[in-house]
Amino acid sequence: MVAKEILELQRERPFSPLRIYLSDGHTYDVLHPEMMLVTKTKVVIALPAKPDDVPDSTVYCDPVHITQIQPCRSGPRPD
Repeated sequence: MVAKEILELQRERPFSPLRIYLSDGHTYDVLHPEMMLVTKTKVVIALPAKPDDVPDSTVYCDPVHITQIQPCRSGPRPD
């Protein structure tokens, strides 16, 4: 995907939680817009240990490897 498209989704108000799909099969839930930083070459996603917790790690994604972004209708995935 193009970084500009991802940034537009992040800036939508009201924000709707997103599920990001990568070309390697990984998915990441972005429940709040503050959990994601978008640049031209990277998308940084904060990963909380559990929902509504302070993020404890991050993952860096190349926008080229983001294959789709869908609404998170059912909330975060159970672990």
